[in-house]
Amino acid sequence: MAIGLESNVRSGLLVLQARTPLHPGTGTALGAVDLPVQRERFTGWPTIAGSALKGVLRDACRERAKEKYLAQTGSESPRRRANEQDPELTAVFGPGAVTESRAHAGALSVTDARLLAFPVRSLRGVFAWVTCPSVVDRLIQDIQWSSMQLDAPPSISNRPGRNEALVAGGEVVVHSDREDTVVLEEYEFRVAGTCDALARWMSQSIAVDPLTSQRLGSHLVVLHDDDFTHFARYATEVTARIALDYDTKTVSDKALFYQEYLPAETVFYAVVIANETRVPTANTQENEGESAAPKARRMSATEVLGYLKEQIPRVLQIGADETVGKGFCAVRLLS
Repeated sequence: MAIGLESNVRSGLLVLQARTPLHPGTGTALGAVDLPVQRERFTGWPTIAGSALKGVLRDACRERAKEKYLAQTGSESPRRRANEQDPELTAVFGPGAVTESRAHAGALSVTDARLLAFPVRSLRGVFAWVTCPSVVDRLIQDIQWSSMQLDAPPSISNRPGRNEALVAGGEVVVHSDREDTVVLEEYEFRVAGTCDALARWMSQSIAVDPLTSQRLGSHLVVLHDDDFTHFARYATEVTARIALDYDTKTVSDKALFYQEYLPAETVFYAVVIANETRVPTANTQENEGESAAPKARRMSATEVLGYLKEQIPRVLQIGADETVGKGFCAVRLLS
């Protein structure tokens, strides 16, 4: 039985690496943290909603498209004109202003971004990226079911047990006469083998820049699923935020809250799926009395994916607190 998408659909892997702390928030407080990050219900691992990610991608493409409308006069801004009238943008992402006669689905689908590697403080090597067999298995499945033209990472055959680690290189290894260990935060893990093949794949296939490629080859650690989950849940940053009274320069009433951030260097991935565009035909629009807006030609799935790859910048801002330098992520689309 086939496990992939139809042959006329194209897909790519969108890799996101946080350059600054990242807050993809939920708005719901269940504990001491007032503003926690978004997490998968069944794993507790951080995630970024596909709807938010698609909105960020659309906004980035709209910023490029607005250049075409700067010379036009009128009350509408170039950004709004691009969002509602640019034929390629609306064909790929869907209409900006939806009316019943012109509504159609966009040609691009974006899944929730899943955690791939999580940075953790290390006794040696400053920090290590940690992952686990379940994360790698899920990435392999995502590449397979989406029929992606990308070599999948090698599966982890020698799976570590509790309090054990597989390492790439030796930058984070603490050597001793008794045994080699890795010390992450306050926990010690016995080195039970290597993950050189996985580190090589990540370094060559998904690294967003040469420095990350170099460090992944020597700072990747594979932990047991439960140990990885502990770090993904509890090794985040929690920051106190306040608002000051303008006159007294003291904390305003009820203005102290705690906000959770994912640390810089956190690596996510999302599956991007492109279909043929679904814009109505020109005859249908004319028969229904639509205004003479620019008509988009039909774009194949390959062209839709190529449009996204050409338009998105190398850095995107995702989540909250953009104006205080949070949420900036390096981006790479593999297809």
